[in-house]
Amino acid sequence: MTEWITQFILFFKDLSYGGLVIALSFEFVPAELVLPMAGYWVYLGDMKLWLAILAGTVGGTFGPLTLYALGRYGGRPMVEKYGKYFLIRAHHIEASDKFFEKYGSGVAFYGRFVPGIRTVISIPCGMAKMNVFKFSIFTFLAMLPITSIYVYLGYKLGAQWEEVGEVVKPYIIPAGVIFLIGFGMYMLLKHWKKRPA
Repeated sequence: MTEWITQFILFFKDLSYGGLVIALSFEFVPAELVLPMAGYWVYLGDMKLWLAILAGTVGGTFGPLTLYALGRYGGRPMVEKYGKYFLIRAHHIEASDKFFEKYGSGVAFYGRFVPGIRTVISIPCGMAKMNVFKFSIFTFLAMLPITSIYVYLGYKLGAQWEEVGEVVKPYIIPAGVIFLIGFGMYMLLKHWKKRPA
């Protein structure tokens, strides 16, 4: 599967930065594979680092918009019918629904950092008819640091770009803790603002 996806990505390489945007616009293509490969292309001198990061972030914003549209214009019946083509199952939808109901529109940003939620969180945002501009901004801001890390590591590792996953693994838990602290502060602030005067 990884080899097939790699060949799929290489197909878009001739389109340069535009190809990177297109490849990441397909939600079934894992960004964890595309972005380190883009970093390797930077290492080879085929791309500029900052442009690869920008293209990756834009592509990482377009991809979720397809699921947002599916949720907004198709609703739950269409999501349940066609979600499988995006590797989305019923339990994913239920988890993202609960997450959105609990935390509101901010999940378009914070949800990107939660495993098992980050892809499907676009669907309840669409079903709730969240402002598409706001959704896109939140998604872009969340994808920027993620994209930067993966592209930069792919660049630094060069020919060993496929090992990025192993490099990132030890930092997942500390990053998750930092995220949870930040998210907790966000929720406390939100709750405090709702208190009666």
